Amino acid sequence: QVQLVESGGGLVPAGGSLRLSCAASGRTFSNYAMGWFRQAPGKEREFVAAISRRGGSTYYADSVKGRFTISRDNAKNTVYLQMNSLKPEDTAVYYCAARSGSSLTILPSYYDYWGQGTQVTVSS
Repeated sequence: QVQLVESGGGLVPAGGSLRLSCAASGRTFSNYAMGWFRQAPGKEREFVAAISRRGGSTYYADSVKGRFTISRDNAKNTVYLQMNSLKPEDTAVYYCAARSGSSLTILPSYYDYWGQGTQVTVSS
């Protein structure tokens, strides 16, 4: 079992930045590829970014490419999402997720564990 706790969300004006953190506990963090997803009201959960177990590979949704950066610190059992140049359409609850497979995937069903989410609101 892996427990995930997100933090760092908040209210920010358009063009601003936030850094989300996701702290993991339970099993060996470096055994899991990690992903960030988001869900806006009335919409389905969508993929944002993913990172491989050692951090050597990353993948981003087109909507955030060049603005968001995913990273991880396996010594601290934490994955991060640096979000720059935020837009009102980035407003959502952001979730981190862990999957025991080695490959990166955008599909929520392939992730085994989820955090409770953190709200990000970008004002126009």
